[in-house]
Amino acid sequence: MRLSYKGRGSRIPLMLIALLTDIHGNREAFEACLHDARRMRADRFVFLGDYVGYGADPGFVVDAVAGMVEEGAVALLGNHDEAVFRPSERMNPLATAAIDWTRGRLDAAQCAFLRERPLLAEEGERLFVHANAYDPAGWDYMTDRMQAAQSMTATQCRTTFCGHVHVPAVFHMAAGARPAEFTPVPGTGIPLPPPRRWLAVIGAVGQPRDGDPAACYALLHAEESTLTYIRVAYDIDAAARKIVRAGLPPRLAARLYRGH
Repeated sequence: MRLSYKGRGSRIPLMLIALLTDIHGNREAFEACLHDARRMRADRFVFLGDYVGYGADPGFVVDAVAGMVEEGAVALLGNHDEAVFRPSERMNPLATAAIDWTRGRLDAAQCAFLRERPLLAEEGERLFVHANAYDPAGWDYMTDRMQAAQSMTATQCRTTFCGHVHVPAVFHMAAGARPAEFTPVPGTGIPLPPPRRWLAVIGAVGQPRDGDPAACYALLHAEESTLTYIRVAYDIDAAARKIVRAGLPPRLAARLYRGH
C-alpha cells in the first residue's frame, strides 16, 4: 500500500526517496534493491557513489545509474569512482587490484560519467555526500561520534546522508550536547525531527560489512522526515561466481557471504 499522510479532507502521497550507495559492481544486489525500491513505489533515487570496484559488473551498474540520472536521479562521486581516473595511494592492495581490473572494463563514455559526478548535493535541509561534509574529497570515514559531529557541524543542512563505511549507523546531536549514535533496525522508521542534527550512514548495496550479507539501502519519507533502512536478499552465488570467473581476487567473492 502506498504510504500517505492525512491532509484536510484528503490523503496526500508521501514522497519516498530511495538512497543507495556502495554498489561496487554488484549487479545482482543492485537489481534486487532497485526492484524492492520500485515495489515500495519510491518516487526518486539518490545514489551516494561507489558504483565500481570489487564486483564483476561495473559497466552494467554505471550504465544503469547513468540512465536513471537522465530520468532525474541524483548520482554523486565515490572514492572508487574517482580512482578510475585518478589512482589513489590510500587504497589497500585488494581495492587497488579491483580498480585496476575495472579500469580496463569501462569505455570512454562510462569513464566520463564517473568523472562528471559531483561530490555532494544539497536539497533544502538535506545534504547528500559519499563520505562526509567537512572534507568530501578527503574520503574520511564516519566511524565514531566525534567524526560525525565534525561532519554535522560543517554544514548548514540539518540532515546528512552518506555512504563509504558499508556499515549502517545513525548519529544525532542536539545543540550544546554530545553526539550520540545507534544502529538502525531494518524495517523500522526512524524519525529525524528538528532541531536536532542527524547523520545517517547508509549501508552498502554491493558489499555489506556489518555481518549481514543482505544488500542494504534506505527509504527517506521526505514530508515526514523519517528514514527506514531496508535489507534485501539477493543471489550471492551468482555475484560471487562472476567475481571468480573474471579473475578478480577470490577474497572479494568470499566476503559477500560473510557480509564483512
